[in-house]
Amino acid sequence: MSNQQTERIKELCLKIQNQNPIQIARTLMQDPLIHMHGPEHHILDGAALLTALHNTGLNFSLEEALDELIRRGSQMPGAICGQWGVCGSAASVGAALAIVHQTGPLSDNAYYKENLLLASRALANIAEVGGPRCCKRNAFISLKTAIQFLKEKEGICLEDETVHCEFYPRNAQCLKEKCPFYPKTA
Repeated sequence: MSNQQTERIKELCLKIQNQNPIQIARTLMQDPLIHMHGPEHHILDGAALLTALHNTGLNFSLEEALDELIRRGSQMPGAICGQWGVCGSAASVGAALAIVHQTGPLSDNAYYKENLLLASRALANIAEVGGPRCCKRNAFISLKTAIQFLKEKEGICLEDETVHCEFYPRNAQCLKEKCPFYPKTA
């Protein structure tokens, strides 16, 4: 992932006023610097969540949070889904929530647990669909999981929507009808 990609994600997020993390992610995904698949999603997915949370009125510095997410997300190599068994999208939304909660490895509060629960629920939902990898599909799954989780656990109501994927023509490994966001199944 290039600095140009991460700076573009940050630049766009700082301009977006939307409270819908899926729409925010789509805006970011449509940028020419963002590939169909790649480690830029390890930042993009959490950045969409951070931006939506900030735009709902949560009190934190979006710029500082994005910088921290970029630092954390840049440490995850590409293809960790198939090689480590952990999708970078699930890790990204978990990292975003950890940043908002200001938790770290020594935190002993309920937020530590919540960050892990969000990431594990997103990962379980991604695993249910199976492979091969699709960074767009996994982003939508992670963000939809985060929307539901934040409403249930913290009473935060982020905007949601039905997803009809527009990226499938660019994905040579698209699951088509087996994908919950493929236009003919969504």
